Parts: sequence; structure tokens; C-alpha cells
Amino acid sequence: MPAQRLSVVVTRRLPEPVETRMKELFDVELNEADVKMTRDELVGAMRRADVLVPCVTDQIDQAMLAAAGDRLKLIANYGAGIDHLDVQTARQRGILVANTPGVVTEDTADMTIALMLAVTRRIPEGLSVMQSGAWQGWAPTAFMGGRIGGRRLGILGMGRIGQAVARRARAFGMQIHYHNRKRLRPEIEAELEATWWDSLDQMVSRIDVLSINCPHTPSTFHLMNARRLRLMKPDAVIVNTSRGEVIDENALTRMLRAGELGGAGLDVFEHGHEINPRLRELPNVVLLPHMGSATVEGRVEMGEKVIINIKTFADGHRPPDLVVPSML
Repeated sequence: MPAQRLSVVVTRRLPEPVETRMKELFDVELNEADVKMTRDELVGAMRRADVLVPCVTDQIDQAMLAAAGDRLKLIANYGAGIDHLDVQTARQRGILVANTPGVVTEDTADMTIALMLAVTRRIPEGLSVMQSGAWQGWAPTAFMGGRIGGRRLGILGMGRIGQAVARRARAFGMQIHYHNRKRLRPEIEAELEATWWDSLDQMVSRIDVLSINCPHTPSTFHLMNARRLRLMKPDAVIVNTSRGEVIDENALTRMLRAGELGGAGLDVFEHGHEINPRLRELPNVVLLPHMGSATVEGRVEMGEKVIINIKTFADGHRPPDLVVPSML
């Protein structure tokens, strides 16, 4: 594309500095109401834009791309995850796809540790008692949780975020174990003092806390299924700040209700914002509304990456965060 003021449609409100800079550079259509677009609205946006800026809640499939026409040339995703986009079909239709990798690494790792502590130290239970006014004062056996120091942490997915979680967990004195498609380089493994497991089954049967940090792909859907969940210790804790589809949520709920798992901290869910209502009833489960990357700094940096991808494309060059087949 030659350098010009491209037509850009943004599907949700972004931080003010990001929207303002986009207005300066491009012909931008913003979603002032910040309401999730319907399928038809997304198709309409793709028909009238050179560039679409969607986010994780915008499911864009083969049929929608087929109906989008020929104008759209770039999908500049606001976020690192791309499982909501049919990237293969987009590429076949000559539409480039870019994302924002690396930006949310530290924030998501922070939230992973926060959820571990919230579950193991029973923070929501204590908060609830204080907010209700029911606290009667300190007692020796009240709200006893457990230390995370000395526990075995199993990390499922040892990419950027998984490694950031490992560094934080080591500072708490946890023992690091991991399962990944590929083993880490020896020097990284040594730095993290991490033990690699080729068999996920063998790892999950030995660890005290499991952190889900892998993307959602066809091969990771329900990777933590009912059979694998039953391999875990009855007092083990699961934390998921990645993608809800990696865990069989119904099986997890049944086991938690039956006391066959120690607890769970979930920031993502299998069916988006439709959460199994039985999970809400459990005192050993902490549920958050997909807050892993929700820092001002992180969200602005994500927007800056989107702008760089669009501007680079407008100048006739390859976007720096182009999604390529090897990433799928």
C-alpha cells in the first residue's frame, strides 16, 4: 500500500492516547458506544475499511471473510492471541494479519502469581468477611491457607509469559516444572532452574500448582480434559490466565465441587463471558473478568504496536508483527 491516510475501523474503544494518535495518522472510525459488534456489523466494517482493528471478543471466521469484499488488506489485531481469527482464510484472500506480541507478558505473569496467592491464601474469603462486617477478630485457626514457597509449580506452555511466571515463582521459592512443545535451550532452563517434562500426564500428577500459559489451538483444546484433571493431586490448584478452552470447564467444576481438587484461579473461561454458574458458588475458586493484561501501561503499549503495524503497512513495508504460518 502507498503511504496515505488509510481507512481504519476500530471495533472497541481503546485508551485515549491510542485513539488520538490513530486520528492523527489515519481516517479512523471509532466505536464510541464501546458495544461489541455483531457478525453483520463486523462484515460491514471489513467492507468499508482498508484496515480492521479487532480484539479478542471479535470472532472472524471463513464465511465472514468471504463476505467482506476486496477492500480489506490488513487485520491489525489489538492483542497477542489470534485464535478468534481465521488467519489461514485471511492469508488466502490476500489479507495480512498482525498482532501485538510481548506487550502483555509481564502484566499477565503478575496476575498469574496474584491468582495463585488469592486461592492458596483464601484472600477472597477474607475480603468477603470484611466487606460484610462479619469479622469478629483474629483467631488462631481462622482463614488458614497454605504457602506457595516450596511447592512444585507446573507451567503448561513455556513461552514468554510462562517464563515470566517462572521467574516470579522462583522468587517465592517455588520449584519450577514445565511442559512445552519444545524443550527450552539449556541456558534458559538453567536460569529458571526448570525441570522439563516430555509427558504432560507425568508432570500434572506430581505438581502442586498448575499454571496454564499456552495458546488456544486445535491441539490444545481441552488439553486439560477430565482424564488429565483426575491425574492431579486432590489438593492441587489450577490457575489459568491464557485461554479458557484449554480446560474442560465442566469437568473442572465437577471435580472442584466434589473436593477432588484444591482450588482454581481463573481469568479466562471456555465460553467467554458465559461462566458456569456452579463455579461462582465455590469458596476455593477465584474468578476474574479477563484482567490479565488490564494495566494502563500495557493497553497503551498494545495500541502503540497496532499503530506501528498499520503505519509500516501504509508505508509499503511488512508489518513488524505479521502473523506467519509457522506461528499457527
